Amino acid sequence: MAKSALHLARMSYQPKMPASLRGAVKVVEGAATESVSDREEIAAFFPHTYGLPLVSFLPGSEMKEYPAANVGVILSGGQAPGGHNVIAGLFDEMKALNAESRLFGFLMGPEGLIEHKYRELTAEVIDEYRNTGGFDMIGSGRTKLDKPEQFEAGLEILRELEIKALVIIGGDDSNTNACILAEYYASIGAGIQVIGCPKTIDGDLKNAQIEASFGFDTAAKVYSELIGNIQRDCNSARKYWHFIKLMGRSASHITLECALQTHPNICIISEEVEANNYFLDDVVTYIAETVVRRSEAGMDFGTVLIPEGLIEFLPAMRRLIKELNEFLSQNDAEFKLIKRSAQRVYITNKLSEENAALYRSLPADVAQQLIADRDPHGNVQVSLIATEKLLADMTAQKLAEWTEEGRFHGKFSTLTHFFGYEGRCAMPSNFDADYCYCLGRAAAILIAAGKTGYMASVKNLADPISEWAAGGVPMTMMMNMERRSGKEKPVIRKALVEMEGEPYRALREMRREWALSTEYVYPGPIQFFGPEAVSDSPTITLQLERTGR
Repeated sequence: MAKSALHLARMSYQPKMPASLRGAVKVVEGAATESVSDREEIAAFFPHTYGLPLVSFLPGSEMKEYPAANVGVILSGGQAPGGHNVIAGLFDEMKALNAESRLFGFLMGPEGLIEHKYRELTAEVIDEYRNTGGFDMIGSGRTKLDKPEQFEAGLEILRELEIKALVIIGGDDSNTNACILAEYYASIGAGIQVIGCPKTIDGDLKNAQIEASFGFDTAAKVYSELIGNIQRDCNSARKYWHFIKLMGRSASHITLECALQTHPNICIISEEVEANNYFLDDVVTYIAETVVRRSEAGMDFGTVLIPEGLIEFLPAMRRLIKELNEFLSQNDAEFKLIKRSAQRVYITNKLSEENAALYRSLPADVAQQLIADRDPHGNVQVSLIATEKLLADMTAQKLAEWTEEGRFHGKFSTLTHFFGYEGRCAMPSNFDADYCYCLGRAAAILIAAGKTGYMASVKNLADPISEWAAGGVPMTMMMNMERRSGKEKPVIRKALVEMEGEPYRALREMRREWALSTEYVYPGPIQFFGPEAVSDSPTITLQLERTGR
């Protein structure tokens, strides 16, 4: 591949590791674990992999000899900065344990395992991708591994390649599937270990044992740079309100972290909206009131940060979407006969009084999107809604009403943005490069120790790397039962922004001051070289969470 000067410099970067991952490693088992809830149900689903102990690594006294092992690796789901370093760390530790071990990458995600598409990952291949962004070494995909026939198809190629362990690098859904796969192979005595690694820029795969998912640090810093650039432009031109939507459909971690890094005038947190049972009009009114206050202070400009999944956290919108899904799925044939120009009136007349009133209040394009864009299951595709434009338009409408009433005398011009793909494949920060490399080496040690059904773990991430602690966490420990596709299923619990957590507390304490401020923070681009305080700093979220522990 063609290489920039920065790429060449990054290839030579040596990720830092704690003492427990350098040289000989002692594997220490703790007490048996239990799932976060629904313990009887989870135990029944996973009789062979439930109740496993936590595993920690300590510096060992002597290097052990391990037999050569062939290992497979899969990148599953959306891209996240640092994935290549997980593979590099896995490869390096495998070779350190036995130089004859081999690593095979399955192409384009779980589909590669099912369809037997792979490539051997040699030192020559690995070295081209060290410390780089993207998943292009082997590609990624969203095929779910959750059916016995898929497991059996995968078992054929695993046996053909004499692979003894499979590492699945993914988010909560992918690691849920990894846990199910580990249980299946254990139940039939296949002799195949399955290890997971925590990946997602959304940051919603976290708990007491997994302090952060990889990629979150880099993505948040990329978005914060862009937000900072916009805020500097905002402070220079002083004539636009910028509505900025950020990744995070299921949780608002990215929006919260970016707010802490950049100090916007308004930051909406989905979990807060849900906790307070806010209506869409409540959110719009809050934004409009801040616009008025800034205008009265001579500032007809500002920034608003919005999480991607906001709409689904509005209780009233959730009820509307649920009724729309049910009605459209049951009356699809009739609905298709209605002319597009008459669809809104038709739907309004079919909804309950409360939902009809809310539906009428929505801008025409959003109302149409709610009934026109549906997934193969007939459900509304909420993630496609341009929430940033919706809020900008509804705020403009409210301010126009207030202007007629004499409550607003300023100007309100808007620009909208959505930052998503910009952060998924960025060159990983030093933090993510180091963290991912350690996760890969931890995965290899878990394999050497004969573990299955575990997720590689590295803790103490807000501390100096010398104090990081590596080990493994049973995936069943993170599970609960949730309703998916009409059935109760075991899944790894998503982590939402905690209303009592230190990061949210920090936002809550500062947001009133930020609302009337022009003292924005401009983080600038990610720094790979220089003082550790600049180049190796963890997210503000991690730093604040450490103070709360």
